[in-house]
Amino acid sequence: MQPAPFKLERCFARHEFSAQYLLSASDCESLTLSELLGLADERSLALWRELKLGYTESAGHPLLREAVARLYETITPEQVMIAAPEELIFLAMNTVLRPGDHVITIFPAYQSLYEIARSLGCEVTPWQCQATANGWSLDLDQLERCRTARTRLLVVNFPHNPTGFLPTPSELEAIIAWSRRHDLLLFSDEMYRFLEYDPAARLPAVCDRYEKGISLAGLSKSFALAGLRLGWLATREQALLHACLTLKDYTTICNSAPGEILGLMALHARERIWARNLAIIRANRQHAESFCRVHGGRWRWLAPAAGSVAFPEWRGDGSSEEFCRKLLAAKSVMAVPGSMFDFPGNHIRLGLGRKNFAEALQRVEEYLRGT
Repeated sequence: MQPAPFKLERCFARHEFSAQYLLSASDCESLTLSELLGLADERSLALWRELKLGYTESAGHPLLREAVARLYETITPEQVMIAAPEELIFLAMNTVLRPGDHVITIFPAYQSLYEIARSLGCEVTPWQCQATANGWSLDLDQLERCRTARTRLLVVNFPHNPTGFLPTPSELEAIIAWSRRHDLLLFSDEMYRFLEYDPAARLPAVCDRYEKGISLAGLSKSFALAGLRLGWLATREQALLHACLTLKDYTTICNSAPGEILGLMALHARERIWARNLAIIRANRQHAESFCRVHGGRWRWLAPAAGSVAFPEWRGDGSSEEFCRKLLAAKSVMAVPGSMFDFPGNHIRLGLGRKNFAEALQRVEEYLRGT
């Protein structure tokens, strides 16, 4: 396989650690090690103090898998596999897909959700989100128009990156029912789950609702621990997990021993971490909405329903790519245009999870006043 360069990640590699402000970061303000240790229970602290820095179990520490399983209604620890989120996408796609298969993918999307399938020789059809007066939406009827006799896999992502779209529970059930009717695997990227502005709107995990559902989640977004590089697959497709673990022997083999114990601490303190992150996101969402309304001639606000990102439309002079380049050069503020997601139009992703988001917007304000 030879995947195309990962546009978004190459962009971050160039600018993430040199720009003063990241306007488009998708994660939440990272917890410090001392903050996380301060949230830990005594059992986790004992594991931390006594930790041996050797190899770990390939599927993940048993206590960590138990803690992950408690996030779900039907999943057992044996139905959980721990690895880096990006690695899990790679393993799952390489396990379930073969050249000639057809894949339907929500669009725009994190590039690996569709690029790995393409690089494996699969045909990929985008199921495209639509901008509306009330934010973003998906046309459920389009799914059937996308399907072919070779369709093997449907890929979704809720809450959605980069738009912040969240379907209703009935819409999710319709997606699951459609997948079941056509006997498809349903891969659900749920990295932003638990960041719903209204917890009552939280969707059930796909792995709980569908016997052929595969839920991807992790600590990078809703747990504010991107540096741990820990995520998981949860599925009742036991043969798929076994195949992923077999392939993992050729990637990382096992996970970081310190990372797994720190991840266990986070899972035990999950409610406090989610509340902390949501407080930051809610405040920044208000800042972003007010900013777009004040500059309505140049920005169209498209309200996100959940998660730590939004995807408004740039309506000023020039393309969104040009705006982002000039903003970076003039104000050292990195912003990500929609082209990084292969998405047409002039959208720009805003990251709502960082504490200095309002300061970054002030830099944008200064830039706009000067143009």
